[in-house]
Amino acid sequence: PAYFIQSACSTSLVAVHLGCQSLMNHECDMILAGGVSAPVPQRAGYFYEEGGMVSPDGICRTFDANARGTVFGSGVGIVLLKRLADALADGDTIHAVIKGSAANNDGSLKVGFTAPGVVGQARVVAEAIGAAGVPPESVGYIEAHGTGTELGDPIEIAALSRAYGGGPERRKTIAVGSVKPNIGHLDAAAGISSLIKTVMALKNRQIPPTINYERPNPKIDFES
Repeated sequence: PAYFIQSACSTSLVAVHLGCQSLMNHECDMILAGGVSAPVPQRAGYFYEEGGMVSPDGICRTFDANARGTVFGSGVGIVLLKRLADALADGDTIHAVIKGSAANNDGSLKVGFTAPGVVGQARVVAEAIGAAGVPPESVGYIEAHGTGTELGDPIEIAALSRAYGGGPERRKTIAVGSVKPNIGHLDAAAGISSLIKTVMALKNRQIPPTINYERPNPKIDFES
């Protein structure tokens, strides 16, 4: 199968998700999945709007009290996917194992066209955890979308808190981060850059810091 996928920021991760489905359905034995974002012209400015997506000063401050928007960038990322049994049998270099994935759309529950809703996002995260067959408390790190927008960041953390069953009986610490302050929002390649970052963090057993973070966004209840 060969697909052209366009689902805005989630494009490359939807490609990975569909690639995993094709492998599990034995439609093929290998999949190349990823995304590319190469705006033309490369050097271009933008008009800042209060409460909009883009940063007023060209700096992305994910989860920070001074977060006012994201910064777009250019990039490309691609991964080769195979069924684990086949990769082991072929002696391939295995960088990471994808245990499960999920995709959905929260439709009319969204705050707006470009913003997610808490309910839909919590559901898809819970579905991915279920597909992976792992207990939520076993997860130690979450690579977030983390655009650094006033609206998106609090919604995302609220959804993650709901999906991971935040409560006194299951209280634990989960690290959360975003690659966007480092390389910008890569649009169709945003998800794959996050996936590659997470794979590298696992391989090196080290979580890279999220830059431009000084004080927590007061709209995010990190404690609970």
